[in-house]
Amino acid sequence: MSPPGRLGLLGALCLCSVFDAVCLLDSGMLFPRESSSRELKELSGLWSFRADKSANRNQGFERAWYKSRLAETGPVIDMPVPASYNDITQDPTLRDFIGWVWYEREVVVPARWVADEGTRVVLRVGSAHYYSVVWLNGVKVTEHKGGHLPFEAEIGSLIRKDPSTPCRITIAVNNTLTLETLPPGMIQYMDDRTKYPAGFFVQNIYFDFFNYAGIHRPVLLYTTPQAYVSDITVVTDFLDNTGLVKYQVSVQGATTATLKVTLMDKDRHCVASSSDQSGVLKVVDVKLWWPYLMHETPGYLYSLEVRLMAADGRSTYEDVYTLPVGIRTVNVTSTQFLINNKPFYFHGVNKHEDADIRGKGLDWPLIVKDFNLLKWLGANSFRTSHYPYAEEILQMCDRHGIVVIDECPGVGIKDIRSFGNASLSHHLDVMDELVRRDKNHPSVVMWSVANEPAAEMPPAEFYFKTLIKHTKALDPTRPVTYITDSNYARDKGAPYVDVVCVNSYFSWYHDPGHLEVIPIQLNTQFENWYGKYQKPIIQSEYGADAVSGLHNDPPMMFSEEYQKIVLQNYHDVFDQKRKQYVVGELIWNFADFMTAQGITRVVGNKKGVFSRQRQPKAAAFLLKERYWRLANETGRLPPWTKYPCSL
Repeated sequence: MSPPGRLGLLGALCLCSVFDAVCLLDSGMLFPRESSSRELKELSGLWSFRADKSANRNQGFERAWYKSRLAETGPVIDMPVPASYNDITQDPTLRDFIGWVWYEREVVVPARWVADEGTRVVLRVGSAHYYSVVWLNGVKVTEHKGGHLPFEAEIGSLIRKDPSTPCRITIAVNNTLTLETLPPGMIQYMDDRTKYPAGFFVQNIYFDFFNYAGIHRPVLLYTTPQAYVSDITVVTDFLDNTGLVKYQVSVQGATTATLKVTLMDKDRHCVASSSDQSGVLKVVDVKLWWPYLMHETPGYLYSLEVRLMAADGRSTYEDVYTLPVGIRTVNVTSTQFLINNKPFYFHGVNKHEDADIRGKGLDWPLIVKDFNLLKWLGANSFRTSHYPYAEEILQMCDRHGIVVIDECPGVGIKDIRSFGNASLSHHLDVMDELVRRDKNHPSVVMWSVANEPAAEMPPAEFYFKTLIKHTKALDPTRPVTYITDSNYARDKGAPYVDVVCVNSYFSWYHDPGHLEVIPIQLNTQFENWYGKYQKPIIQSEYGADAVSGLHNDPPMMFSEEYQKIVLQNYHDVFDQKRKQYVVGELIWNFADFMTAQGITRVVGNKKGVFSRQRQPKAAAFLLKERYWRLANETGRLPPWTKYPCSL
C-alpha cells in the first residue's frame, strides 16, 4: 500500500423461485452471535492512539509504525473504542484532524482458540471512518474502503505462528474524503503564504454534519468451526394465515454437509423445519411482523436456527447460527405503501448517529434513550440519514417494530466528477455491502441510494439508472429510492425510483420568515411530482432551526414558536395529500446534531425537535400529539396504545 501524499491524503484508495431473481453475494457478513459452536471476545475499551501529524501524514507508513508497539514510535494517548476521536481531548488540532490516525490494542487470545486448528478466528471491525488498514503483529490482514459498514479478516493462522507472542492489533484509519468516496469531499491546499502557513489545507465537504472519524463501532474476535454457515438469505411472504419463509444457506469449508433448519416461535417451539440448503418453510397460524402502532403485537420475531454438520476426513465440525426472522411483505402501488397488504403511513423522523463527546460512537444508553423517545413521540419509522446505522440499532427496530428506510452514504454528490466511473463502481460496492448486511432485517422496508444529489446534471441519469437497477437486482423484494430536492422537471434519476422522497424547507431556506408561502409551495411541489411520475411520495425532510429556550411572539426564525408553526403549516397540507398519494412525513430532525463550523450554524444544526441532550422543544409535543392521532385514526389499535409507552 502506498502512503498518501500531497496529491491526496487518501492515496491508499488508488490501491427456488424468488432466489432465481436475487443476486446472491459471494460471501456473507452475518452479525456475530454466540452459540454452542461460536464464541465472541469484545475488544471495546481503551486503545493506544496516535495521530500522524507529520506534514504529509505519511510518517506512520514511512517508519512502519505497525511493526512495533505503537508506544515505541512516539507519544500515545488513551482512546476509547467505539467512539469518534474528535471530541475526546482538549486538543483543537485533533478535533478537526484530517489524515491517518493509528489505534493499537494487545489482546490475550484464549488458549483453546490457538490450540484447536479446527477453529477459525476472525477479527471484525463494526465500522471505521473512512479508510482502514489492519495489521496483526505487524502483518497486514485486511483493508477496507468506506465508513459505516463492517469488515473482517480471518487471523487464526497468524496467532498460531507464535502462540507465546501477544496478539497485537494495529488499525490505521484515514478520514480524508475525495471526489470518489462516499460521501464525497475534496482537499484544498492554500498556497498563498501571505494568508496561510506552509502546507495549509482544508477538507471541503458537501454535507451538513460533522465529519466525525475513528473506530465507531465495536471491534471483536469471534470463532467458527472450519466448516461453517457463512451466510443466510431469508425472504418472507404469507397466504391467508400461512407464513412462507424462503431461505438459502451458504456454507464454507465443506464440500458436503448435513443441515438442519428449524424455525421457532418466541416460546422456542418448532413451527417448521427442513434438512435442505434452500427451500420454503410453511408456518401455520402465522404471526406477522407488524410496525409499531399498527398492531397490538408489533415486531414479532421467529428464530431460524441453522445447524450444520460436516466432516473433512480428519475432523467433524458442527456449527450453529440463529437468525431472527420477521414474516412480512412490502409492496408499492401508484398511491400507497403497503406492509402486509395494509396501507402504511410513515410518521417518523430523520436521525443522526451523533451525541456529545462520543460523536458517532456506538453507545447503548443513548440508543435505548432514543428508542424510548421515538415511542413516546408515536413515531413508527425513521430514515438512516445519511449513512447506514449500526446493526445493533436495526436489531432494536426489528424487535420494536420501527420501520426503517436504509440509506447508504451517498450524501453530497454535487460535483460532476463524482458521477464518473470510479465513483459509480465504489457506490455499487457500497450497496453490495449494505444489502448483504441488512437484507434480513424485517424493519428495513426500502433502500435509499443517495441524498440530495445534483440529479439535474447530464451524467446523473446513467449513474442512478445503473445504481437503482443494481440495487433492485440485489434485492427485488424492497422498493428503492433516493432523496431529492431538485426541480422535478430537471431530475434525471427520479424515473427509476419506486417511491419519490422529497426534501423541502419552505419559509426557511426559501422565502425565510414568510410562513404564508408554505401551503401554496408545498401543494405545488406535491402536484408537480405526482403529476409527472405517478408514484407515492414521502416528505422525507422538512423543518426549521430552533434554539432551545428561545421564544418570540409573534414567531421569529430560530424561536421554538417559529419551528412549531412551520410544522403546523406543513401538517395541514399533509392531511390533504395523504388521502391521495402522500405516504409519509419524516421530520428533520429528531435531535440537534453537530456540523462543521460556519456562519450558518451556531454550534451545530438546531432543527431537532429534541436538543442534542435529548430534551424536548415545543415541536416535540406538537409531533407527539399528531403522531398518536395518526396512529389511532387507523382503528386497529388496542386501547392501551392511546398513550405513550416506554421500552
